[in-house]
Amino acid sequence: MQVSMTEKLIASRRSLKHNTTILGHQAEAEGGCGVLGMIASEPIAGKHVYRSSVQMHNRGNGKGGGLAAVGLLPEQMGVSKEKLEDDYLIQIAYLDPSARQDVEQTFLLPYFEIHQGYELPSVTDYRDVPGLEVQPPLVWRYFARVKESVLAEFIEKNELKGLDPRRAEDEFVYQNSYRLNKTFYASLGEKRAFVLCHGRNLLVFKIVGYAEHALHYYQLENLKAHGWIAHQRYPTKGRVWHPGGAHPFIGLHEALVHNGDFANYHGVCEYLKQRNISPLFLTDTEVSVLLFDLWSRVYGYPLEYVIEALAPTTERDFLILPQEKQEIYKAIQVAHLHGSPDGPWFFIIARNEPYEKRFQLIGITDTSMLRPQVFALHEGPVQIGLIASEKQAIDAALQSLHEEDPRICPVADRYWNARGGSHTDGGAFIFTVDYSQPTLRLVCTNKFGREIRFDLSPKARGGLPLPFREGDRGARSLPTNPVAAVLDPAQPATAAFSELTGELATWGYETLAAFLEESLRTASQGDAQRAHILELLTLLLDRRYRIEKLERKWLRALLEKTINALCDSVPLLGTAPGSHYARITWASREALAAPTPPTHTLVIDATGFPPEGDQALSLFVVRAHRLRWKRFVVYRCCGQRFLGCGLGQRSHGVRIDVYGSSGDYLASGLDGAEIFVHNNGQDQLGQIFHDGKLVVYGDVGQTFFYGAKGGQAYILGNAAGRPLINAVGCPRVVINGTALDYLAESFMAGDPLHGGGFVVLNGITLNEDGEISELETPYPGSNLFSLASGGAIYVRDPHHTLDEDQLNGGCYEELSDADWTLILPYLEENERLFGIAVEALLTGKREEASPGAGLSQSAPGQDERAQLKLSLWLELCKCAMLRNMKLPTVKQRARQLAISKPLLLYSLRHPSLSLKAPIAVSLEYDADHVIAYAHDLDVFGYGETEIEALNDLRQTICDLYHELQEHHDALEGEAKAIWGYLSQIIREQTEREDR
Repeated sequence: MQVSMTEKLIASRRSLKHNTTILGHQAEAEGGCGVLGMIASEPIAGKHVYRSSVQMHNRGNGKGGGLAAVGLLPEQMGVSKEKLEDDYLIQIAYLDPSARQDVEQTFLLPYFEIHQGYELPSVTDYRDVPGLEVQPPLVWRYFARVKESVLAEFIEKNELKGLDPRRAEDEFVYQNSYRLNKTFYASLGEKRAFVLCHGRNLLVFKIVGYAEHALHYYQLENLKAHGWIAHQRYPTKGRVWHPGGAHPFIGLHEALVHNGDFANYHGVCEYLKQRNISPLFLTDTEVSVLLFDLWSRVYGYPLEYVIEALAPTTERDFLILPQEKQEIYKAIQVAHLHGSPDGPWFFIIARNEPYEKRFQLIGITDTSMLRPQVFALHEGPVQIGLIASEKQAIDAALQSLHEEDPRICPVADRYWNARGGSHTDGGAFIFTVDYSQPTLRLVCTNKFGREIRFDLSPKARGGLPLPFREGDRGARSLPTNPVAAVLDPAQPATAAFSELTGELATWGYETLAAFLEESLRTASQGDAQRAHILELLTLLLDRRYRIEKLERKWLRALLEKTINALCDSVPLLGTAPGSHYARITWASREALAAPTPPTHTLVIDATGFPPEGDQALSLFVVRAHRLRWKRFVVYRCCGQRFLGCGLGQRSHGVRIDVYGSSGDYLASGLDGAEIFVHNNGQDQLGQIFHDGKLVVYGDVGQTFFYGAKGGQAYILGNAAGRPLINAVGCPRVVINGTALDYLAESFMAGDPLHGGGFVVLNGITLNEDGEISELETPYPGSNLFSLASGGAIYVRDPHHTLDEDQLNGGCYEELSDADWTLILPYLEENERLFGIAVEALLTGKREEASPGAGLSQSAPGQDERAQLKLSLWLELCKCAMLRNMKLPTVKQRARQLAISKPLLLYSLRHPSLSLKAPIAVSLEYDADHVIAYAHDLDVFGYGETEIEALNDLRQTICDLYHELQEHHDALEGEAKAIWGYLSQIIREQTEREDR
């Protein structure tokens, strides 16, 4: 769109100026809204929003809730497919039903051809909806097009002849709705009506209440759409006690919900005012969607540039961008930075792009990352993209969908958090359904347009586990060996797990289902069997291992279902006095009593317990603990918050295992107990943690271990923003993945070598086969250890990707022997918990460590085969030549250097060379690496002390360099590159020594 046409569009809005005073509308409270979005390749019913909304009640206050749907079904709308796609779907909320005639006569009939219009059904008496306290407005729906004569006059009057008439029609609809709202809602006096929506194939509902109240009151449970968004309002700006102030807010063809609060609300309003746009509802969410509509529809920016204008890329992330992007982004920031929302916020947008024929669900995070957000993608016959404030809300939606359609797994293929303004993905993700194609498919891309995909096993893709096909119980084959052995409680569960994972690689769903059924039968035979099977199934749930014919999400869903069934089989409290286990439910909660020997483990079904309040699950656990229960298994969690809180001082000896989707603030204030979370954690875990242990077999959300004072935590995956901010004392934490940003900001944990706290950041992930894969960088953020006054972060960074620009007050130091002695016990515990061997962290090579195995002290033996990659060897050379060997104690260094000698010699072996090495080597090549296999290894001859070993290694490198130099004319490919690399670093080292 030409700039002159943009200016004419903006000029056409001069008559819309509203004299509302912007000053003085301060935030009533910090935003903490509950938001949810989901979109699918097939239409999904509105009822699947219900469970997630209920589980996020704590994020609302009943003063405003709303829904939006995009990609509707024409038969449910009462119009043809053509009318649904071409007409404007106008919904008007009549707070005063008598206003309908005035509205229609003034703003609809004179300007529109009304093809269809009708009152929406609703509950007869709003008080029949539990919890709904205010009468929702009467809603009428109209399908309409602007009259040709009216549109022609609009184009002529505003000099828009160069504009596509359909886009001019869009602008007329936008301006007409503005005038309607200004007249019947925003003006002084009684508020009588307002426009809920006016775009194509998009509808919006909002009320004073919760989102699910709107769902029930307007009877939307069976309304189907490709995309849905929902919002539980918590007050920020504006009159939240009136339905017009609730979310979603609309642009034209998009609806937006928002969690957060703008610090520059007045500035954004001034920016809009300069473009003839005046907010009517006086909320920061309204100005957000006004910006989005301005930049996308009026300015015609592509989505990437709209996102950049909303959430500008700054600091280190900006500098890492390609030069071409830097130039474009700089121009966008110069033009629009004063209009960019400042402050904590998170947007979810449901959008119809009628010109490109696609529905979109968009999630955008701000660069401060102060608002929680989770993204998820479900692949398979039905593809689904989900965005929410909490993972537990996503799990609730998937579970609801699965109960209706067994093709949908209750577990997503992947969950992740976004880092706002990231140079890798932009901190924004877009789920798109292209309805111009005969077969609809959902595609997920990031801000830069790169597709997010998962390579499922071809043997597993499309398979549907039979246990989720009710009634389909055909004959199943189950290997007789080693199943009998692994189910025998006489064998430790860790050993049984090691045996079983070797078999699982070849199992299909039939065999797996038969094994799980046999496990349940075994567990029913007695307490010893039950304990063994629960531990074994938990190991299978928590760990990663090779599977060829199964999808990971279905495997997890089956294991969770089996664990739930096992726990369901535990006798209710008081019905089996001789059992070690007793179960309690919401229905039987009044029967809670002190444990009577030999009963020692309380198994709690979380179903029905509210997320918080006087009857909350967390308070029930506290009551049980006061009755001297110390061992808890809590299963089927569905968003319950504060688990582990309130146990009091010195709760040592208490252990809580948590299955399902737990809620926020788990383990906060813990002082001695141990909590094991067999899933991802939510936000605010372990705040003001004092003592004890927290283990999470997945990721954790925002502000993990905020203000922690002590204790230990082990995280298998990643931490979102601001982990360990303001922590003091002596917390000791191992994070195997990464943290998005602001790790250990304002850390005040003393000297780690003298009782202080620290974080170990391993910077790895586990692939589908359970093998260690290094992340592109161990820490992607721009703020590492910022403003810290004590403590330490031990970062595994073998390729030296971290740089000084990521620090703000901290400094990098070499790992000392004392440091290694300090962190080794925690790495060994990390190995016991997650199977991530210390050896693997040091060498980058996956070691098959059985659960509970310690650090191996053995050196390579006779006939060992090592697969070695060139990149590892180059790093070793660089470290050795620059005296930068980041290896631990003398004993460990000697062992590590001994392993490094074949790494050095094997990968350098080349047919044109004649190295004198006590080994035989064969080489293979792939697209990226030289791979060397070594045979007949001799005893490694490095020195016995650290200095001797390092000198021997450096001398070996020099000898190899001279050998390469002598034959450099004959070198090719990788060998030539190695010689060039060695030549450069030896020259640099010599120059330094000369200086």
